[in-house]
Amino acid sequence: MTEFLQQLINGVSLGAIFALIALGYTMVYGVLRFINFAHADVFMVGAFVGYYAGRLVPEHTVWGGLAALAVAMVACAALGVVIERLAYRPLRGGPTLNVLITAIGVSLLLENLGQYLFGATPRPFPELFPVATYDLGGVYVSSHQLVVIGVTLLLLFALRFIVLRTKIGTAMRAVSLNKQAASLVGINNDLVISFTFALGSALAAAGGILYALNYPSIDPLMGVLPGLKAFVAAVLGGIGSIPGAALGGLLLGVVETFVNGSEWSTYKDAIAFALLILILLFRPAGLLGHHAKEKV
Repeated sequence: MTEFLQQLINGVSLGAIFALIALGYTMVYGVLRFINFAHADVFMVGAFVGYYAGRLVPEHTVWGGLAALAVAMVACAALGVVIERLAYRPLRGGPTLNVLITAIGVSLLLENLGQYLFGATPRPFPELFPVATYDLGGVYVSSHQLVVIGVTLLLLFALRFIVLRTKIGTAMRAVSLNKQAASLVGINNDLVISFTFALGSALAAAGGILYALNYPSIDPLMGVLPGLKAFVAAVLGGIGSIPGAALGGLLLGVVETFVNGSEWSTYKDAIAFALLILILLFRPAGLLGHHAKEKV
């Protein structure tokens, strides 16, 4: 039982990170109906911004860690707005394939710029928050795991409040339902879409910081695999559904952690993508998604 609880806590901690990244995918898809594959590399940029910000604040302090987290989120929010404005907005209304190819191109651009600016050598991530391990009756929980779970819950509640209780959240839901109708009632679609990218990119940055805290080595290609798994999580929960993205991330993190602790640990990455195939075969809309009929 103790081992089960230990694995469960580890899985929830990892799943919380997947959930933060998956939320960015699902928000952009919900508004624009395309997958922003550059999102995983915004996750990487967030980790590097946190790395440099962490060198300017006191280590092993809560306020220093929160300051580095805030700087990374603001920087990546701005990056998300720039990406949307320069890469995606000129293609809006065009073929979806053009946008998909552009997203892949932006992803490759960020990865190669990262290698040019930061170098390809992995770097140790600083200890931004206090480091401690707590023994809860034989179940060990690190302070970093508590930070991951606590920050993720805080951001999920903040996101829910923004989407359901604010004017910009109402505008986001309106644009998601019908862009033309939203424009006719006076909603600035460009502003709403830019805000969506900013919000999703800020969540990716938080995911990058939290991931680097638990796996303290960063490099320009660090976002590739977590980004793909977060995409699986978004599809698993229901692409376009915010609660679905959170649920999919948690489920994927728990499954991967339990597989990693078994004799099938070599295949943990393959199992994640096997889940994607199964969910597409048997429930294409995802666990919390709804099948929407499209007019031809």
